[in-house]
Amino acid sequence: MADHLTFEGRKQRARFRAWHRGTREADYMIGGFFDRYHVGWGEDDLRWFEALLEEDDVDVMAWALKTQPVPLRFAGPLIEAMQLLDYVDIPR
Repeated sequence: MADHLTFEGRKQRARFRAWHRGTREADYMIGGFFDRYHVGWGEDDLRWFEALLEEDDVDVMAWALKTQPVPLRFAGPLIEAMQLLDYVDIPR
């Protein structure tokens, strides 16, 4: 079934997965990143994000916080945008 999703369907699935990571911190970081940047994404960008969603939250957060080196497969402008953390809007 997943192979039959449209590009927009894949984006919807990615948004759900980004906002349902298991911890509030990961939801804000990964979900907030998706909400801020997904509009202009093409196929390669979405494929990158889908692969990122397969990684453990602690690793993704460490890469975004620059406490661990980013693996080469994730290096580039998208992880650099994630590392800015300016998209994280924490409700109070």
